[in-house]
Amino acid sequence: MLLTKRFLPYFATQCLGALNDNIYKNVLLLLVTFSQVKDLPISVDMFVNLAAGVFILPFFLFSAHAGVVADNMDKAKLIRRLKLLEVIIMSCAAIAIVSENYMMMLLLLFLTGSQSAYFGPVKYSLLPQALKEDELVTGNAWVEMGTFLSILVGTLSAGILVSEVNSTLWAAITVAVLSLAGYLSSRAIPALPPQGVIEKIRFRPLSGTWRSIKKARQTPSIWMAILAISWFWFLGATYLTQFPNFAKLHLHSGATVVSLLLGMFSIGIAVGSFVCERFSYGHVELGLLPFGVLGLTIFGVDLLWAIPPAPVDAGFVYGLKAFIAESQHYRVMLDFFMIGVSGGLFIVPLYAFIQSRSAKGECAQAIAANNIMNSLFMVASALLSMLLLGVAGWTIPQLFLLLAVMNFVVALYVYSQVPEFTQRFISYLLSHVMYRVTVTGREKIPKEGAGIIVCNHVSYVDALIIMGASTRPIRFVMDKSISEIPLLKYVFRHAGVIPICSPKQSEETYNRAFEAIHAALANGELVCIFPEGRLTPDGELGDFRPGIDKILARDPVPVIPMALHGLWGSYFSHKGGHALAKMPKRFWSRVSVDLTDAVDGKLANKDSLRVQVASLLGKS
Repeated sequence: MLLTKRFLPYFATQCLGALNDNIYKNVLLLLVTFSQVKDLPISVDMFVNLAAGVFILPFFLFSAHAGVVADNMDKAKLIRRLKLLEVIIMSCAAIAIVSENYMMMLLLLFLTGSQSAYFGPVKYSLLPQALKEDELVTGNAWVEMGTFLSILVGTLSAGILVSEVNSTLWAAITVAVLSLAGYLSSRAIPALPPQGVIEKIRFRPLSGTWRSIKKARQTPSIWMAILAISWFWFLGATYLTQFPNFAKLHLHSGATVVSLLLGMFSIGIAVGSFVCERFSYGHVELGLLPFGVLGLTIFGVDLLWAIPPAPVDAGFVYGLKAFIAESQHYRVMLDFFMIGVSGGLFIVPLYAFIQSRSAKGECAQAIAANNIMNSLFMVASALLSMLLLGVAGWTIPQLFLLLAVMNFVVALYVYSQVPEFTQRFISYLLSHVMYRVTVTGREKIPKEGAGIIVCNHVSYVDALIIMGASTRPIRFVMDKSISEIPLLKYVFRHAGVIPICSPKQSEETYNRAFEAIHAALANGELVCIFPEGRLTPDGELGDFRPGIDKILARDPVPVIPMALHGLWGSYFSHKGGHALAKMPKRFWSRVSVDLTDAVDGKLANKDSLRVQVASLLGKS
């Protein structure tokens, strides 16, 4: 995928853009901070804080408009226009750098932030349109790796450029050349026309911002994903901002060690992104999120105890080689690296989730809402740091400890609001820890619209296994007695399970179930039923009951036959005694989920569907 024309030019373009942004921003800050500029109309400290605000402000003002623009025009054409604008801005910036006109550089920094604000939504909304469904996580992993390594290289390169003899000249040449290279790479991005109905685009900076947030909140799962990503940027902004003082005050180290810590953090995110890609098995996998949350908390807390004692000589300052030579520093380095790895595990599936769940033609607007919230959270991180470190007199390690604890609390809140996240985690543990599940024919599940999955019923965890096989949420029709199992009923209830029983047991429950199925299908949802009506007592496929015919007579939607292999004999099946009432005999068994082409609901019936499932089971 990386070397394909539909991805490589885009990847190079976004990396060059992130690299150039960070070189220019850091060159400006370093020149002002270390050149002792005397002709500024404001103090250096004020200038530095103003520069940070000037770069973030456009994300508040323009992200909503940027999202609408990206959803309503060819994304490749928009990127080329934005990169051409970058060439113009950086050409002016080169002149300002050489002439040492710092106030002009500050104005151009605002324009750079504006260009980035318009590039953000198209940067992420392009992926689900350009990539195949099973490439989405991989694409996001590459993007996150490229972004954070570009931040790292840009920050380090700015320091090197400013330390050169002809620093302003070399810096000017660098930003101008990188912008031109970004424009040239954007020329190779293939056309990506708008997918939805083209809307009339109106420029409404502030009202558009709140409208974009309001629209994102209409889909709770996407809104919670946005808040979770924004929380990551809150964490990341705090860590990146405090690296210099943390290294100076608590590690007794110089600027080179700050670069080392930044490198460990950034490389960790790159590694975490690809660990996520490797263990997502080709689809958007929210089950990995808790591992990222746990890592952010554990290694964030460990930082408090990883700080080594101060050197005997109070005036001693560690350089890079001396710092690495001391084994007592390895734990700090490992903590920052693993915080980065955990961040990669955390952020990649969330971006892919927003892209996969956003309505067609509205992905960029969801990303725009995400960018707005990211900016708000980064501002909040700066305010919290100033309040706790400046006013309350906290230390940086205490701030890091608070972040780790808050991370766990935020995770609990997100998981309580979106039960699907919890369900995906349990499903992931079952599918990849307790069993080794492989899925064949995942692409047979329709990406949108109503549909019914019919499957054989082997164990009490069939629903959780199937849930992990689908990238779409599924409503399960389940025997009422199974849906009320103490250990599983919380998960089933929040998964929107539709309990059913025979009309002899409860006619009210029976009728209510069919009304709920009709409502779900009318709403365009995916429903899974087990037509046997019970768990298999002998491992064989039983007769299908007439309930499926009753459903299709009212809602003749596409039906997707599915078969589960390998669960018979598990702790959750009836082999060798009642399920859950015997000692487990085996773990790590192989389980497979097989799907075949959807059947027209007008032509399907219980007997023909049983033949299809039996064929998948190899028992025609």
